[in-house]
Amino acid sequence: MGGPEVDHLIGLFARLPGLGPRSARRIVLKLLSARETRLRPLAEALRAAEAAVRPCPACGNLDSRVPCGICVDTAREPYICVVESVADLWALERAHVYHGRYHVLGGTLSAIAGRGPEDLSIAPLRARVAQGGVEEVILALPATVEGAATAHYLAELLAPFDIAVSRLAQGVPMGGALEVLDEGTLAAALRARNTA
Repeated sequence: MGGPEVDHLIGLFARLPGLGPRSARRIVLKLLSARETRLRPLAEALRAAEAAVRPCPACGNLDSRVPCGICVDTAREPYICVVESVADLWALERAHVYHGRYHVLGGTLSAIAGRGPEDLSIAPLRARVAQGGVEEVILALPATVEGAATAHYLAELLAPFDIAVSRLAQGVPMGGALEVLDEGTLAAALRARNTA
């Protein structure tokens, strides 16, 4: 249609989460039809981000500062929230409900995928806890078999330290109807029930 460069650009956009070939074509058409106001600023922003943004060596967050802005924030509480990915970290930050530090594992343990403790950022987490100054580690991992296995592994690994280790509550979501929930979610909600 528009030559190999356009096809390549459409292919790159189509690989992004939530975009398919049709959405990618629409985006590329919008960018190419407004080179000065859309295409060039996007290209410059991508170039700048590629040059400046790096994983934080302490927690794994993506930032242009090293260490990241969260790690150097002295007002943060002495907690570490362990998450699977940077996307999870950013989601918690957007919610404005947690004010501690983070640790990005880079995945979860999975025998099927061949991912063991050495493939995740587990040793650096243990080292951070061993340095002291941490009162609690919150395991904010997915409610999946792999997430539960990873949380169990981390809880055992951190047991020798004099800190609290907790997991996020699981159960009925806000606005959720019981009749549409699966048995596992209902069981977790009953086990984690609170007094009224």
